[in-house]
Amino acid sequence: MHADEIFTDVALVRRLIETQFPQWSDLTLEPVSSAGTENTLYRLGQKRVVRLSRRPHAAEQVQKLHCWMPILGPALPLAVPIPVARGEPAEGCPLPWSIYPSSRASSRRGVDPRDVATSLGHFVRIRHGLDPSGGLGPGSHNFFRGVALADRDEQTRRSIHGLNDTIDTSMATEAWERTLEAPPWTGPDLWIHGDLKSDNLLRVGDEITAVLDFGGLGVGDPACDLIVSWDLLTPEDRDRFQAATSVDDATWARGRGWALSIAVIALPYYRDTNPGMVRYARDVLSAVFADRD
Repeated sequence: MHADEIFTDVALVRRLIETQFPQWSDLTLEPVSSAGTENTLYRLGQKRVVRLSRRPHAAEQVQKLHCWMPILGPALPLAVPIPVARGEPAEGCPLPWSIYPSSRASSRRGVDPRDVATSLGHFVRIRHGLDPSGGLGPGSHNFFRGVALADRDEQTRRSIHGLNDTIDTSMATEAWERTLEAPPWTGPDLWIHGDLKSDNLLRVGDEITAVLDFGGLGVGDPACDLIVSWDLLTPEDRDRFQAATSVDDATWARGRGWALSIAVIALPYYRDTNPGMVRYARDVLSAVFADRD
């Protein structure tokens, strides 16, 4: 998917496990099929997953997640992945890597996980209320999620212009400009997931049991955590989600802008390499275009 992608395979991961975590060397190891763009996953036995960065810059996530997830995770109302081991560069692997639990998680704090909109909104509100002291601001470690929406203007317009043969660029431009009219975030930087969308949710039947992949973790404008509204939720669900998050209308409008911006940038980038991301981008744009409020 990327020009700078780092090669991994089962043989490499097996060597890493055998030399650094020999207590797990007799466990089965197999690749996990995923549309993920930043990490490669390998299932280790029945209860663990090995997570290796696909790109050099993604390695910044390793230290961040080992530092913060044990602190933030217990305070959140849905289960989240907390790393259980950190591996070091070796055996041809140039970057640090992690091992996470992969057992089925369950919701906590009395949230009804079947009410997707409300439980997700509650999750977002609780996370935004955690003490942000010491958190990393937007940067390459989290794909610059949480920056001011206007900072994405040039890249977003360039991507829209390049999609003339794919989407209604006039509608996309009009929708983008409407979101830019929303007042910018002037409050303190808040904790954000940074990539809260349907494929980062663990679902069993109709229930959400966990929120996954905190590579976009950081502190910044909370609007980017609303992108799931135009990915997963119906218009009626969005109303309940917004109410549960307690965000104001300006933040909601910027959230719509974040959803649009991420989609129009992802669509051309992954057009030939990641069908799952292409479907995601198209679905989000359809929802944003239909949402005229």
